[in-house]
Amino acid sequence: MKIVVVVSAVVAVVVSFLGSGAWIGTPIAEAAGGALSATSTLVAPAGPAFSIWSVIYTGLIAYAVWQFLPGRTARHDALRVPIVASMLLNPAWILTIQLGQVWLSVVVIVALLAVLVRIFVLTQQHRPESVADAVITDGTFGLYLGWVCVATIANISAWLVSLGITAGATTWAVVVLAVAALVGVTLARYSNGAIAPMLAIVWGLGWLAQGRLGGELTNPTVGWTAVVAAVIVAVATVGIRLRSRQATGPQTVSA
Repeated sequence: MKIVVVVSAVVAVVVSFLGSGAWIGTPIAEAAGGALSATSTLVAPAGPAFSIWSVIYTGLIAYAVWQFLPGRTARHDALRVPIVASMLLNPAWILTIQLGQVWLSVVVIVALLAVLVRIFVLTQQHRPESVADAVITDGTFGLYLGWVCVATIANISAWLVSLGITAGATTWAVVVLAVAALVGVTLARYSNGAIAPMLAIVWGLGWLAQGRLGGELTNPTVGWTAVVAAVIVAVATVGIRLRSRQATGPQTVSA
């Protein structure tokens, strides 16, 4: 299974490089008729937000090496299957977009989100072996989960717009941003303040705010709602983490 993790990580990175249009093919923002461009919906993050993928992919490769080293415990035995699934669902999502199947991309990203939630639960049930494990494992997949939470909102919204459902766009955007804030706080409460999911959610919401407060598709209501949502998630996570550390004392905690 360790070899499968390594191969899956390589597949995820290579397919993302090729399928994103970085070298050949059509950039994701232009594929599927531009359904996932930075100006396609009110909850689409600005372009620079997607640079977080370089950090996530680096983390996936780091994890593939880390879990292969001797001395890994039952923690990684439990994590490998869902981690492989998360690595393969990402290139599957890229393929659906390149094929112009926005509806299918929603199915794939929801499945990816479910798998990442499962990984998150497992990382909480099986505590990190060390600080390095917390950073490489919990950090990587925490960022992955947080970003996919934001990406799922954008993906579903893009699909609805592609169907011609645009009425009440501002109201819909405000509602889903409130849901994003609730999700971020829920993840923090469940994990006693895991930092990585918060960083990715705040990153995504921050760039979403930037896109609505400036650029081609401005909407101050949505932009400032995104700012408030990001602040709520950040403050709640830091507060929960500090309270947890005060209550339990120094210990190895999730990144």
